[in-house]
Amino acid sequence: MKTVLIGVSALLIATAAAYAADPAKVMDSSAGKIWTDQNGMTLYTYDKDAAGKSNCYDKCATNWPPLKAAADAKAMGEWTVVERKDGTKMWAYDGHPLYTFIMDKKVGDVTGEGKADNTWHIAKAD
Repeated sequence: MKTVLIGVSALLIATAAAYAADPAKVMDSSAGKIWTDQNGMTLYTYDKDAAGKSNCYDKCATNWPPLKAAADAKAMGEWTVVERKDGTKMWAYDGHPLYTFIMDKKVGDVTGEGKADNTWHIAKAD
């Protein structure tokens, strides 16, 4: 019985740890400490978004893919989940929906900063 309880406890701890992980990670870059997706690609915010609401769709979302969240993703701390008008979900940090940029080709690229009349900005990790 003791072995079963230890096994169940270990499983619960591992499951909790998986859910506690941030949907993005911090990286040192030429722009300082920034948020990246799990592949190390720079994340950006869009000035035309409202707190907790994405305004980037169609061609915008093709060029600036949203940081996708699983359908059952739950908010944790400063990380929140934004429901898009097509029913998909994306991650936001401190209320700001997050996106990658199609022109960033490798880890560390930050080519999206200031694009579209200075409405796109690197998501800084302070």
